[in-house]
Amino acid sequence: MAWIKLGVLGAVLGFGVAQAADLTACDERSSPHALPLTQSAPAAPLPAQAIWLDAERLQWAAQPAAGRYRLLHSSQGGVVAELGQPVRGAERTLTLQPAAPLSAAAAARWRYLTPGALLSLSEALPRAELLALQRGELLVVLLDAQDKVLARTRLQSPGALDSLFATAAEPLSFGVQPSAGGTVGRLWAPSARAVDVCLYPNSSAPPSARLPAEFDAASGSWHWQVAGDRQGQLYSYLVEVWVPGQGWVRQRVSDPYAVSLNANGIRSAIFDLASPALKPAGWEAQKVPRPNLRLQDLVVYELHVRDFSLFDPQVPAAWRGKYLGFTQPKSAGMQHLRKLAQAGVTDLHLLPVFDLATVPEQGCKVPVVPKAAPESSDQQAAVMAVAAQDCFNWGYDPLHFNAPEGSFATDAMDPAVRVREFRQMVQALHAAGLRVGMDVVYNHMSAAGQSPQSVLDRIVPGYYHRLNAQGEVERSTCCDNTATEHALMAKLMSDSVLLWAQHYKLDSFRFDLMGHQPREAMLAIKARVAKALGREIHIIGEGWNFGEVANGARFVQASQLSLPGDGIGTFSDRARDALRGGSFGSAAELMQSRGWSNGLLESGSRDQMLRAADLIRLGLAGTLRDFRFETADGTIKAGRDIDYGGQPAGYAARPGEAVAYVENHDNHTLFDANVLKMPAASSLLERLQAQSVASAAVLFSQGAAYIHAGQEFLRSKSLDRNSYDSGDWFNRYDPTLTDNGFAAGLPPASDNGRDWEVLKPLLRMSAAKPTAQQLRQARDAFMDLLAVRNGSTLFRLPSSEAVQQRLRFHNTGTGQDPALIVLELDGQGLAGAGANALLVVLNGSASAKRLELPALAREAWRLHPQLARQGAGDPRLRREASLKAGRLLVPARSAAVFVR
Repeated sequence: MAWIKLGVLGAVLGFGVAQAADLTACDERSSPHALPLTQSAPAAPLPAQAIWLDAERLQWAAQPAAGRYRLLHSSQGGVVAELGQPVRGAERTLTLQPAAPLSAAAAARWRYLTPGALLSLSEALPRAELLALQRGELLVVLLDAQDKVLARTRLQSPGALDSLFATAAEPLSFGVQPSAGGTVGRLWAPSARAVDVCLYPNSSAPPSARLPAEFDAASGSWHWQVAGDRQGQLYSYLVEVWVPGQGWVRQRVSDPYAVSLNANGIRSAIFDLASPALKPAGWEAQKVPRPNLRLQDLVVYELHVRDFSLFDPQVPAAWRGKYLGFTQPKSAGMQHLRKLAQAGVTDLHLLPVFDLATVPEQGCKVPVVPKAAPESSDQQAAVMAVAAQDCFNWGYDPLHFNAPEGSFATDAMDPAVRVREFRQMVQALHAAGLRVGMDVVYNHMSAAGQSPQSVLDRIVPGYYHRLNAQGEVERSTCCDNTATEHALMAKLMSDSVLLWAQHYKLDSFRFDLMGHQPREAMLAIKARVAKALGREIHIIGEGWNFGEVANGARFVQASQLSLPGDGIGTFSDRARDALRGGSFGSAAELMQSRGWSNGLLESGSRDQMLRAADLIRLGLAGTLRDFRFETADGTIKAGRDIDYGGQPAGYAARPGEAVAYVENHDNHTLFDANVLKMPAASSLLERLQAQSVASAAVLFSQGAAYIHAGQEFLRSKSLDRNSYDSGDWFNRYDPTLTDNGFAAGLPPASDNGRDWEVLKPLLRMSAAKPTAQQLRQARDAFMDLLAVRNGSTLFRLPSSEAVQQRLRFHNTGTGQDPALIVLELDGQGLAGAGANALLVVLNGSASAKRLELPALAREAWRLHPQLARQGAGDPRLRREASLKAGRLLVPARSAAVFVR
């Protein structure tokens, strides 16, 4: 359909044209971000219990199929539909009639709706009139025979908007593109009655121009063009939309497709990311390390940009905590990352680095933390006093998906700086031998409604967020959930991932709460990015099954049990919980919820020990649904037939689809969990060993492995269970190995205060505070384990069949010692195996263990050279571990690997 001039469409639909000459509304210093335009305030909004299924059909929950239903519309509001009274103030009243039954596909799409009246317009309307219904006030009423209101409701609009516009909008490019022939932009705002563009010469100057956009009635998008290449200038939008309870509101809002912004995301930057001015020297020539990795090859190291260099004295002060902190090759942090890469880490995954809402990008505050006792509350009081204005947050509160976060740049006000410096960071990490991944959060936004930090919902109210049966935004993810089942939200997510992969050379992605997104959308992204780049960009994510989408309530989710066979990895909680014990509940409850590596073998029942051992074995076999082995009851079972809280314990179809981990940014670090769970009298050496054997179970698992930054050197957050906003003090990351962060004071009261009395004596335990020498020993032991994994393809077998063929467990069944996990890997004929066979032995108990293995008596075994060498991280193995004539001996809490 040809472009329709705004004024022409306004005349058709009955609304006015924005005044291009008035620049006041463009200036954030002199006008509000949201300005009501309706003369009289509308009544408080009704619940939105009716839902558009498409442009002409709707369903109203719990209402009778038969009745006198009417659709009421007013472009200016003022509809009065009081119960027991006739309707007043509607500009148009349309009759609704019972609709034909839904098709199978439509019924599946809307399966979560509460049954009720299925209605359609009684007369076919021209497209322009259907579009007009989506602007202004719209109600559905049920009338009695005297035309008095029996029931009334608002409508939820996404079904209609997708029906009207998605097909034409899907292939379009949104955002702004400058060129010598002119600068063009496009914004999707189908329910807006007017859109203007504000232009600014730079980040801080007053607005220089305001021009109207043109509406495309086919796609629901607004298009604008201005002469000249405006590269480096800035813009924002004035969007007039109907807001229930407020009427028409003029929103000054940034572009959801902005590729960069000025400080705090107020103005969007006009950039062509392909411009040489935005690329550091050598950007195009750099080579991505290990371009042919498979999902099962990944060893991922999860790290926060600010944490990485903030306390590194070898990084210039102005670069600490910034993207440029990665560009100092001689810093302690970069030397450590290179060693990790050499030992076998493949990917560095950064906690969210897109534009986030919670950290002030200019003038953030650094708390002055007093010196106080290890169990004092003074430290957390100082940190939390400025938490809302400090420089730290994990960043799971997206503001703009496509722009780098400005607080990590050396100049947040200059939009070009964050783009260049982000690329410099990627370039430096690639040069260090690390692929770069990014933690992405598309399942929720930082805000909805009229908040200044609400971007999507102020442009298309009620569309981008998932709503409940009353029309309220769902918040099961902690924040305002997005609806990636809606076509244009799915497109925004897909476009965003492609942008990061293409323009920033990212190699992999970790999706936060991926189970809240449709499997179909995730598979489409995976295929699209691979096609565009000519190589696979690996995707892993949190496939948890909960909230309003649980068990496929609204769509087939991208969850643990729905993705097998699709080549997307999901974090596995099976072996994680078996290894470390529970991660949720009060501190007192956690202290009793021990895992195989930190006390269960000394305090649990035999049934608990056996169950944990079987889950760990399954994890070592890649959590594969078809892998069969002898379980604790003496029977041979496939992974799918082992129970895990009512779900199959084994769910992956091939290695890598279950991601092995025992620690990440969420919950207590493993060191802190061990402080809680292990006996108070445990020595630091015993705690180190417990951490090492748990990490070994992760690194020796088939498929992808995930490591939290600092896990290798006993990182502590001073027992903080949720450090997302606990500041730099409680999130200390120290690759200089000076301080692991333990006993830095009581953790913040907001998430830990109820446990303080339990935590105080633990923080006073001086024996649990490691010395620098002990931190080095922990790191070295971890590096050895990593190198063992890296040295053999037996730890990353290509298929479920290969795992079944080459991996077998010893010491299984009813008579086993559950403290010993013994697996044999057959390397004969396998390229890169490095040995005819490997025998991996994990001892989770507090005592040395012996085991007779007559099946191995005729073979010659020796300790793996990496573990047997002088200076190995666990010197006990060289002295005490042996396998001779079928007699195995391993020290307490150890991970030994023998080579045949």
